[in-house]
Amino acid sequence: MTEFDGTQDQRAQFAALNHEIYNLTKQLEAKEREYLESTKTDAYDPFKNPTEFRWYRDDYSEILPWITMPEFAVSFEPAKVEKSAIRRFYNIGGFTLVFQFFGSNLIVYGLIFLIKYILGAVNPDASAGAISHYMNNTSIFPAINMLTYLTANVGFAFLGLKWAKIKPSFMIQTKDLGFGDIVKYCMTGLFLLIVSTYLATGVEDIFSHYGYTTDVIDSDYGKTGMGFAVMTVYSCIIAPITEEIFFRGALMKIFSKANQRFGIIASAMFFGLAHGNLPQFILACMLGLFLGHIDMKHNSIVPSVIVHIFLNTMVTIVTELKGDTALVLGFTLLMYAGAIAGLALLILLRKECKFPVSTPAQTRRGIAIAKTSVGFVIAFLLNVAYLVFLIAIT
Repeated sequence: MTEFDGTQDQRAQFAALNHEIYNLTKQLEAKEREYLESTKTDAYDPFKNPTEFRWYRDDYSEILPWITMPEFAVSFEPAKVEKSAIRRFYNIGGFTLVFQFFGSNLIVYGLIFLIKYILGAVNPDASAGAISHYMNNTSIFPAINMLTYLTANVGFAFLGLKWAKIKPSFMIQTKDLGFGDIVKYCMTGLFLLIVSTYLATGVEDIFSHYGYTTDVIDSDYGKTGMGFAVMTVYSCIIAPITEEIFFRGALMKIFSKANQRFGIIASAMFFGLAHGNLPQFILACMLGLFLGHIDMKHNSIVPSVIVHIFLNTMVTIVTELKGDTALVLGFTLLMYAGAIAGLALLILLRKECKFPVSTPAQTRRGIAIAKTSVGFVIAFLLNVAYLVFLIAIT
């Protein structure tokens, strides 16, 4: 064997060998990093669900902090710590609903009591019946309604988001929404409105056959000019904006932490129940599913707000045109033409952008956990009981 004698040739061979070892080491390190990256779970897509909207997802490390560790994968059945973290968000959403329910009722009855007290003080000779009659036939009740839900919907929506540590700014971070999309969504919403109205009418007929009425709205409120103006502003602007902030903005986001499909369905269900009668439950629930879908698609409540305003305005116009047969006929035909186009557009939407589908692992993190969440269960039972109560007393 030739000994290393430090000649120039041997030194060059030694340097080349060191360089080759260095390159191989770097290649191994790069391969190791590549392997670790490939095995690391995406915190924004832990369930590898291609039907969900990536930009609507939140960082799942809020649920499982160690999710980004190498070779970690979300288990089929959630562990106790994961269940607790998900249940926390379902409780937040549920209790936000409970607070909104009691808060809105407290505001309504508080304002009614205050106004009656003021009217009684100003007119000490007026009877309680006369004061109630005056309030029923002026703009007072529409104004109370508008002020109540403006305060309750927006206030408790932001309270719920703060509790869940979600920035409200996400509600207007709109993705890929153009004028053409808005037109398509309005036409589709018009189709769903007409279909759900027929379904609701059928339900109303069944209940009326057995001596019940499911319609609990007092249409005598706000028959003065000012009352009509206030009611119109509330129905066509304030209600759509505040309801979308609360149901699609806050609740759907909170309920979608682990399962977007569950978030859409749960928020639509509570949106329907919040209307307090079966016909509007059917209408609001069907529309809620559609509005939730397009909001997730565009990561914003802007689409649902615009569609909601459009539909409420159409309903208001039809209601106010009842005295003019020709105008009602013309406007109804126009609405039906738009609804037919809406059906075709709905079919295209379902093909191009499907409703989120839960993976088997996500189904274990939806209703399976929600039904063990105290806040969620209380909110559901409270709204159902209130609906039944209103039907029973009418």
